[in-house]
Amino acid sequence: MNIQTIMVVGAGQMGSGIVQVAAASGLKVLLHDISIGVIDKGLTSIDKQLSRAVEKGGLTEVRKSEIRSRIGPAEQLEHAEQVDLVIEAISENMGLKTSLFQKLDAICTPKTILASNTSSLPITEIAAVTQRPAQVIGMHFMNPVPVMPLVEVIRGLETSQEVFEAVYKLSERLGKTPVEVKDFPGFVSNRILMPMINEAIFTVYEGVASVESVDTVMKLGMKHPMGPLELADFIGLDTCLSIMEVLYDGFKDSKYRPCPLLRKYVKAGRLGRKSGQGFYSYHG
Repeated sequence: MNIQTIMVVGAGQMGSGIVQVAAASGLKVLLHDISIGVIDKGLTSIDKQLSRAVEKGGLTEVRKSEIRSRIGPAEQLEHAEQVDLVIEAISENMGLKTSLFQKLDAICTPKTILASNTSSLPITEIAAVTQRPAQVIGMHFMNPVPVMPLVEVIRGLETSQEVFEAVYKLSERLGKTPVEVKDFPGFVSNRILMPMINEAIFTVYEGVASVESVDTVMKLGMKHPMGPLELADFIGLDTCLSIMEVLYDGFKDSKYRPCPLLRKYVKAGRLGRKSGQGFYSYHG
């Protein structure tokens, strides 16, 4: 399988980062989202990231132009019929993802691989709504995509060896370190990370220590670059809650029960950095 052209569906932070990395590796990339306005916002974000790299000396203007020339907007999802691989990077919602995969299955050529950047949802369940489950796979990139070297490559129950090898090699071409992971809730990264974040929230909820104290203990005592509550704000508290609910539903184990304080913050609209308020304030 020779992957040369891809489409990324979802122009948010993750999708834009995937587009940037793919274009930098020499691939032609189409970016699609629900409107041209959202697509333009994603392209503007990519332009800012590339310009920042030029200012820091990590990229030349010529190289920046080369990368940017490989990226194009795709206002219609039907443009997916032109590509070898589609990477879905939309909201972490099973209904939205399965609806999109059904549409892509009808549009794409029989050889096209469909990949999901889901951080916790089962690939097998997503693949089951298509007529090509052997060609559906998980590619879980880390945030921010241009910086973080890991990609979890997740096999669904029916994912073929040929598709797995093609996506594994593509991940290496993107300059990432791919790790093979089986299709269990949360995979490896979030099965370990999210319960740690949830336990940190419980520690604050139970009055054991302040937000700042919990983060200081983990940064200075465990050498974590960010404290778990600071990291939760960076990820988005709504995303953390969603993943904890996937783990809780998937394993039916009380150790994955989301902390009531996490639920309260999400209901209040305290989502972290993106809303300006989470465990920390980001106003001004």
